[in-house]
Amino acid sequence: MTNHPSAISLPTLDSLSLEALVAQMVVIRASGYLFDRQIQYPIWEPPTSKLQHWIEDLGVGGVILLGGSAVELKLRSQQLQGWAQIPLLVAADIEEGVGQRFSGATWFPPPMAIGAVALKDMAKAQQYAQEMGNITAQEALAIGINWILAPVVDVNNNPQNPVINVRAFGETPETVSQLATAFIRGTQDYPVLTTAKHFPGHGDTATDSHLDLPILPHSLSRLHQIELPPFQAAISAGVDTVMTAHLLIPTLDEEYPATLSKPVLTDLLRQELGFDGLIVTDALVMGAIANRYGADEAAVMAVEAGADILLMPVNPETAISAVCEAVKTGRISQERILSSVERIWQAKGKVMDSFHLKSSTENFLAQVAQPAAFTTVNNILRDSLKIGGSLPLAPQPTNSNRQLRNLILVDDVLACDFLGRNAPAINIPKQLGYQLQWVDRDTLPRADDTNHLPGSQPTLLQLFIRGNPFRGTAEMMTRAEIWVKKLLKTNDLQVLVIYGSPYVLEQFQRELPPATPYPYLYSYGQMAEAQSLAMDRLFSQTALRSGLTEFV
Repeated sequence: MTNHPSAISLPTLDSLSLEALVAQMVVIRASGYLFDRQIQYPIWEPPTSKLQHWIEDLGVGGVILLGGSAVELKLRSQQLQGWAQIPLLVAADIEEGVGQRFSGATWFPPPMAIGAVALKDMAKAQQYAQEMGNITAQEALAIGINWILAPVVDVNNNPQNPVINVRAFGETPETVSQLATAFIRGTQDYPVLTTAKHFPGHGDTATDSHLDLPILPHSLSRLHQIELPPFQAAISAGVDTVMTAHLLIPTLDEEYPATLSKPVLTDLLRQELGFDGLIVTDALVMGAIANRYGADEAAVMAVEAGADILLMPVNPETAISAVCEAVKTGRISQERILSSVERIWQAKGKVMDSFHLKSSTENFLAQVAQPAAFTTVNNILRDSLKIGGSLPLAPQPTNSNRQLRNLILVDDVLACDFLGRNAPAINIPKQLGYQLQWVDRDTLPRADDTNHLPGSQPTLLQLFIRGNPFRGTAEMMTRAEIWVKKLLKTNDLQVLVIYGSPYVLEQFQRELPPATPYPYLYSYGQMAEAQSLAMDRLFSQTALRSGLTEFV
């Protein structure tokens, strides 16, 4: 393991080979877990031997991490930095706080929850966004992350958007601009990088770019009116990096998607909008790029277009070789490579203090998951909660022969980390006499199998549905509709609880009969704090009578 001197300095660019320079432009994916047997996504996350080779021998410039606990990440980031000859940028998709990806840290509601608060009180929403940015930056640094891949500045004005959805702050450029810039301001107390994504705007699409190439058919004037203002605001607020979108915008480039388009990245972002920070591609393994242009050719095209950082190329070694070959043959100039690495050096210089942050256990614990952070989480959840009908629920007769059912519908039970046995959505109804039943995308009923639904039971129906990259929400909505219609028909629906997308709530509000409104509750969050708040609103009176005062 390489030990860095206490005073870290970056090498001069003229001391590095072409291969070393290009390698600095590559950020690879790695598991946040410490051991190979814990790897969750072996297609994307290399085993230790290969990971160490890419960092130590190839000299890649950074790593994006996923999985593990906050404590594990602290050790993992130190391990990775120890392998690196040149300190690494360590990134994570922590749009909803560090706890979204790394258990134990603070997990915030999705940004659209703050957008909902803004509809009633913009000043309060900006305060929440700034606190979210501040807490996220502090906790990120505490575990070794120096590059926050947030905020999302897409304007989600398409309810059918399967990939942005609640990740956006809102549906108007004004709301998104004000809240995204507040988030950025909150991070600026700490030496971390922030990222505005996905340029030039991924909000008005109905195709998941993880799978295929979305097309944004809008005019240039429309782009300047809706999509671009939040990026301009983020740039003015000092955002460090801008992430590209894998989508085709014919009005800007009829042939190539934004990630591979010089008119988009160089002409529009770099020259017209005046952005002088790092341009990073979205993951190059995504289907919209890798399936259409080839893994190595896409890397070369992205550099030609103006990208400084190649995020998650399919094969880092061959991607580096392909870009080097393009330089040697004159397709890409040496100056083009040097300009990107100079920007990378500037970014690494900003976060220099984070490279070997080795705080004591006591100091670490004082920076992660603090009470003040969870106060902000609960305030956002409370202020964005939506309730309809008569709540709390009236207590059920103790002599009733009908078994109460807690029916939970979730995308994938096995991969659901917010619904363990002690999750409030499970445990509180259980203590009140509800029998748990699961439904996910791998269980019945399917759309053509409505005759196999279980019999009549008073049912608490809890739907955990939000945009799911790689799958969207269409199948889950079909399953949920079957259950709602069935329970309405048999008069067994006690209450409908939705955690996730507000567009799911809007759809089911049309299903519920208006004359005798069924009680419903909607929360943007899906984490334990969101469930606890929902259960309190549903069962506060019943719980008090049952002696479950710890939940109230």
